[in-house]
Amino acid sequence: MNNKKLILFITPYPFDQAPSQRFRFEQYFNALKGNHFNIDFYPFVSSSSYHKLYKAGHFFGKFILLITGFINRIRTMIRVPRADFIFIHREITPIGPPVFEWIIAKVFRKKIIYDFDDAIWGTDNLNESKLEKLIRWRSKVRYICRWSYRVSCGNEYLCAFARQYNSAVVCNPTTIDTSALHTSEMNTSGKEKITIGWTGSHTTLKYLKTIESVLAELEKKYPALEVLIIANEKPELKIQSLKYVPWTKDTEVEDLQKIDIGIMPLPDDEWTKGKCGFKALQYMALEIPSVVSSVGVNINIIDHGINGFQASTQSEWFNFLELLINNVSLRMEMGKSGREKVIESYSVSSNTSTFLSLFL
Repeated sequence: MNNKKLILFITPYPFDQAPSQRFRFEQYFNALKGNHFNIDFYPFVSSSSYHKLYKAGHFFGKFILLITGFINRIRTMIRVPRADFIFIHREITPIGPPVFEWIIAKVFRKKIIYDFDDAIWGTDNLNESKLEKLIRWRSKVRYICRWSYRVSCGNEYLCAFARQYNSAVVCNPTTIDTSALHTSEMNTSGKEKITIGWTGSHTTLKYLKTIESVLAELEKKYPALEVLIIANEKPELKIQSLKYVPWTKDTEVEDLQKIDIGIMPLPDDEWTKGKCGFKALQYMALEIPSVVSSVGVNINIIDHGINGFQASTQSEWFNFLELLINNVSLRMEMGKSGREKVIESYSVSSNTSTFLSLFL
């Protein structure tokens, strides 16, 4: 007799492809299976298609992919009745009203676990047209919150939004596997160059512009300085020492270990307050000290002067980076302190019980 409960994971992206999925819930699948759950996984589009769907241009191709995605979702609905929980990450479809979510909650009366790690009721695209706003239908977030059994949010700012519509909200941070993936390997001694590094997607590359002049000034003062950018698109920055490494899942940790000082610049707005500090957590897990903008959850993740620095002005960015450039022992001390904090508060091991509580 099979007493295991079934969870349907309905996601925007294919399995093991997108960081938001890998580090929010996919790395807990073994824990779920070990606690008497079965898992079915349903992305909007296939692995071969999803990169095309989220790139600029290619309107006709995207239209075909959207049609395919909606057909996939109709097929998924056939499987909903046999599930005990429906885990929805961000949204079931990238456009339109929450029709599928309503069917799951009101027709099939299933327990929805609704998970998000950005302020997805808004956007950071200041040039978005009225038509795109209408098509994206971001107001659906509040309705999905209302219909959900539990809401899983990446930080307290997101939780505060969700609690307006649902009392069963769990702060479930994005976490790091400090045992099997992000293992520490310091690389600060015996190097000719000091590497300031950043990792992220093409959507957040624009934030580097806010400290471009600081990095340019530092490289003039320190000829041995290198700026390493790990991303899925080459940045357009006026930095002579810039080195670009295309992001790949297979080498992401190896590439990060080339960094001596991590950076995470952000503007202070409603969108960035919803960010979950994943860059900073990756740096810290690998014992890389970092300088981050004093915005949102960064204030809680980085203990200023202990495991990194929080910067609010151009002069603070310059001074804190320069301090770390010139002080190997400080980098090592902050790096070790950062890893300890991740293990204690932002690791898979420390958060597994919280994640499993979503399904009680």
